[in-house]
Amino acid sequence: MDPLDTVVTELRALGDPARAEREKRYLKSDLLHLGVPVPAIRKIAVRAAAGRSREQTLALARDLWQEPVHEARMTAVEVLVRNWALLKARDLPIIERMIRESHTWAYVDVLAIKVVGALLWRYPRLAMTLDLWSGDENLWIRRTALLALIRGIRLGEGDLTRLSEYGDALIEEQEFFIRKALGWVLRELSKRDPDWVTAWLRPRRDRISGVTLREAVRHLPAEHRELLG
Repeated sequence: MDPLDTVVTELRALGDPARAEREKRYLKSDLLHLGVPVPAIRKIAVRAAAGRSREQTLALARDLWQEPVHEARMTAVEVLVRNWALLKARDLPIIERMIRESHTWAYVDVLAIKVVGALLWRYPRLAMTLDLWSGDENLWIRRTALLALIRGIRLGEGDLTRLSEYGDALIEEQEFFIRKALGWVLRELSKRDPDWVTAWLRPRRDRISGVTLREAVRHLPAEHRELLG
């Protein structure tokens, strides 16, 4: 059986109509939803990605992404996650297209952190593309520019210069998903470097949104939160 047909058949067999209706409503999605839990999707993706070359991985992800089915797109994302080590810097435009077509955090966040972030970690020169993305008109591309920094932060190799620059550029954003993303990245950094996060937030306290601030301080020690008022 064709790999695409195999995956779609497995997904359909695990569908739950009631769950599908809830998820479609929650995500405000125009796609068909089958109602397959994320852990089950990941298991299918692991099997589908196993033993595939870079070209086969990209082809399968492309074919799954073209299906107007939420779970097929989720599987496309997870296939790329499983085989991220095969990807090259020149594959970033493929990921960018997927992000631009996503229209939801449900695909974007995984692509941003686990695929774009992984490529950035392996190919630091891709940071120049992130610089462009941080000012892109597409909010999901801007969100990706921020979230792609998380992998380096978690590894103790965070690009704090870029975080500061992106933060200053986006601090007055009106888009909820950008405000939330900035807070999320700061929250991740606060687990390793609460002093840096506090020092960055203090002079910007009157400009930063409540959404960003609440996320950013979630894991700050009490003494650091007190410094922010």
